[in-house]
Parts: sequence; C-alpha cells; structure tokens
Amino acid sequence: MASKHSIKAQPRKDEGKGASRRLRHADLVPAVLYGGNQPPQSLQLVHNDVALAARNEWFFSSLLDLEIEGSVQKVLLRDLQRHPVKPRVLHLDFQRIDESKPIRLKVPLHFLGQEKSPAGKLAGVLITHEINEIEIACLPARLPEHIDVDLSALEKGDIVHLSDIRLPEGVEIPSLKLGKEHDLAIALAREARVEVEEEIAAPATAAEVPATNVKAEPAKAEAGKTDAGKADTGKADTGKADTGKGKK
Repeated sequence: MASKHSIKAQPRKDEGKGASRRLRHADLVPAVLYGGNQPPQSLQLVHNDVALAARNEWFFSSLLDLEIEGSVQKVLLRDLQRHPVKPRVLHLDFQRIDESKPIRLKVPLHFLGQEKSPAGKLAGVLITHEINEIEIACLPARLPEHIDVDLSALEKGDIVHLSDIRLPEGVEIPSLKLGKEHDLAIALAREARVEVEEEIAAPATAAEVPATNVKAEPAKAEAGKTDAGKADTGKADTGKADTGKGKK
C-alpha cells in the first residue's frame, strides 16, 4: 500500500496572466484545485517544495494530502507544466478525490530480477522494456505507487504481457477488458542483432588501372587521324608527279 505524502498550499485571490507572472517572480507556483462537486479553487505553492516533490514518482502516481490553511484534502496531480528551457514549474492542476469511488491513474512499472534471470545471464540476449507505465483502476486507498514486474524467470524468447503482471489486491488493468489485442507486451528477451558493415573497396588509382584500359578508344582515334593524314599526303605527292609528267 502506498505511503502518505503531503504538500502545502495557500489560497490565492488574484488571477490572470499578470497575477501568475508576479507569483512566479516571487518563487511561487500558481495552481488550481477542481472536482468533487465543488467549485474550482485557485492556489499557490512554494516553488522549492514543488520542485523537490516533482523529483519523486509518488508525486505523479500517488494520492496526496493537500494541506490548505489547516484542512487536508485528498487529491491527485493531474497536470504539471514546466518551463521549456529553465528548470521551473509553471503551473499545477490537482483533482479532488472521493475515497469511496474507484479512480484511474497511470503508475510506473518497476522491473525486478532481470540480471539474475536465465536470459539476463546469456551473452547476446537483449532484454527490452516495451512499456514503463500502465493505467490501473482501484479505490484510492488501494492505489500503489508503482507495480513490480518479476523478470527473474525470464528466458530467451520469452514475452511478458500485461496479463502476466501480478497486481495488488483490488487493483485491475481496465484495458484488458477490451480484448486480447489490448494485452500488450511489456518486456521481451530476444537475441541481439549484430549488424555487419560491408567493406567498401577503395577506388583504384590511375597507376593501378591496367594499361589496356587507359583511354584505348581515344588512342585508336588518334591513330586513325594520322593514317588519314598520310593518305592525304600521298595523294598530294601523286598530283605533283603527274604535273611533272605533263611538262615533259
């Protein structure tokens, strides 16, 4: 069963972008509390408290005790907005929870015993985690901070599905009620693929190219031109000889 976690907040009266900007400059985080058949309530929290809580899984997947001016309300964190560049939390959304009604929430998976499993001891076997969190349904009092997945018996070729998870009492996975196609794989033990790079031969240099292949056709063409020139010269000489005969 999950531990109790509390976080303090104060009501705020000023609303709007300008008011939120002023809160952030004062190291405060604007927030909204809604649900439970009550009107939404604007809150503010100390940024350092929020930043420290946000480092833990329980802040996102556990029932929280939200303390407001001495009163405590059971809530879930439904949204957290961060600055795109700076390590700052910009806004929070909390939802009031009725402890008598089931809730749905995504919780992280903790994979245990992987190194000790038969597959984990084999060289060339890769164990992958296909899913790192799942959505569960249960009463708030039974909400676990995480779900353990035992991989100590995993062997080469094994596939662990959602239906293989041992859930705490009173906890269920709603998606499994939708059919077998929703029984997703969450862990695999398969043989690692070794990609062999093909060796690409370096281009041959001019010195390595056989002489018979070096511009053979252009050489023939030059030879043809030379023969043609000789033939033309021969014709010219013949003409001179005929001219001489005519003089005699």
